[in-house]
Amino acid sequence: MTTFEIAGDDFVLDGEPYRILSGAIHYFRVHPDDWADRIRKARLMGLNTIETYVPWNAHEPQPGAFSAEGALDLARFLRTIQQEGMHAIVRPGPYICAEWDNGGLPAWLFTDPSVGIRRSEPVFVAAVTAFLERVLAIVEPFQIHRGGPVLLVQVENEYGAYGDDKDYLRHLVEVFRGAGITVPLTTVDQPQPDMLENGSLPELLKTASFGSRSKERLATLREHQPTGPLMCSEFWDGWFDHWGAHHHTTPVEQSAADLDDLLALGASVNIYMFHGGTNFGFTNGANDKGVYQPIITSYDYDAPLDEAGEPTEKFWAFRDVIAKHASVPVEEPVVAASAPAFSQTFESAVPLFTVAGRLGEWQHTDDVPTFDELGHYSGFGLYRTEIDTHEPAVLEFGEVRDRAYVFVGSTRVGVLARDHHDRAITLSPSRGTLTVLVEDQGRVDYGPRIGESKGLIGPVQLNGEELQRWSVLPLRLPSLAAVREALDASAAAGDPAPERLAGPVFARAFFEVEEPGTLFLDTTGFGKGVAWINGFNLGRYWTRGPQETLHVPGPVVRAGRNELIILELESAADATAEFVAEPRLGHTDF
Repeated sequence: MTTFEIAGDDFVLDGEPYRILSGAIHYFRVHPDDWADRIRKARLMGLNTIETYVPWNAHEPQPGAFSAEGALDLARFLRTIQQEGMHAIVRPGPYICAEWDNGGLPAWLFTDPSVGIRRSEPVFVAAVTAFLERVLAIVEPFQIHRGGPVLLVQVENEYGAYGDDKDYLRHLVEVFRGAGITVPLTTVDQPQPDMLENGSLPELLKTASFGSRSKERLATLREHQPTGPLMCSEFWDGWFDHWGAHHHTTPVEQSAADLDDLLALGASVNIYMFHGGTNFGFTNGANDKGVYQPIITSYDYDAPLDEAGEPTEKFWAFRDVIAKHASVPVEEPVVAASAPAFSQTFESAVPLFTVAGRLGEWQHTDDVPTFDELGHYSGFGLYRTEIDTHEPAVLEFGEVRDRAYVFVGSTRVGVLARDHHDRAITLSPSRGTLTVLVEDQGRVDYGPRIGESKGLIGPVQLNGEELQRWSVLPLRLPSLAAVREALDASAAAGDPAPERLAGPVFARAFFEVEEPGTLFLDTTGFGKGVAWINGFNLGRYWTRGPQETLHVPGPVVRAGRNELIILELESAADATAEFVAEPRLGHTDF
């Protein structure tokens, strides 16, 4: 039986000191048919371990509706790691941050006002316990002493930056041990004295998270943990981007030098990220430190392996550094050829409002409800009521979360954006139906605004008088069947192909490729919206940038005929889809 333990200042594998050289790959950000390729390339860079978070809200989108299939098949991911001859680290949270929607916490948790997040409160503890028991039942047979790849399991995540409830941490440890997890348990915090003290327990191995000044940060960790292996569980080799800003990169030479310093001290490491992947669908998180900043679709992270799985300059620099401290395979990854570049016009289009009633069910209420009160936790929703004003009027909302397109009749009269702190808009004298299309642009993943409701926050007033008698339609977009039916009907009726797109509108194009492979959809000709290839939600696009392409995973593409559908919320002057040879993630700050 293989053994793994902590002895003195070392990890010990089968009686011999073992240095963990790990890289982060989030299985939920990578198409499952690409997992093996990404894991293999990690080994070829010289790594021996793969680390991943586990996103609670993806696995349990509704209370009790736990799923671990398809893109969420954690067992398959761990098995793929093992097949490559590598080890694994699992970080199941329950909070993961990760620039992921709501930090991985399910939005439905917060609909109970009594819930106490990340502390010893019975409602939260019961929900966490049930989730962890399901996840750990998957992990338990993959532990190293059971013949699997898992070396370490992490308890919570950077908890010292949030709280100091030791009873809560002890309960989590009891859940882990009670579920049969016998490998060493770890915690991670930024190397600051208060965080290291608050975020762990004496029986857990403290690890640190940082991306520079390795010697200084490891010295701080050692001050607060006199014995035990030194480990940086998140060596930040890049950073994330939000809409409207630049694409973040870190200098290759500096990142490599900091990694070299870390390894020269004998420390173990988990490179965050080795391969970032993509925030497919509506999974991106957001930050709000006075200004709301939603994360973009790409999670490239300026990592050694880029969003499409190709080695970057940082890959080769890190490989050279690792070779100074450990053996590296002679084999090198093969760099893929450029993706095919071509264009295709959209053949048909249907306004969102004509198909919306088939994407959900209208609900009627006097007061304006949030998305969360309707059990709708991502994407879009429609709000409608009747208005009658004979003079210019001010339409005012308590708050917009996060972007609202305002229509009177069929005419769009304006947009309110949370990141601009917009709450009011002027209406001309109007009589008829007021429609507000609201987009949840991603839930805050870090800080005190985690868990806040989405949609319109009331009251909604017109010239100081509260509007009531609302009809609300949560738009359910996991399936595009109703959209396809409407597009098919439009084509069958002989409707002309659109020359331009005036949103909100669904538009469809078909394109042919000779063989499956990665594609890059150029979004610079579009405004703002969402794109699907063969029903797979690629995520959001926005002319605001910085990213200018959407990554299309190779396994999504079929040889022969393929379907592209977009939901364009704003406008496109030319109804043409362009595919380009390389990804473009936008301008940098240097």
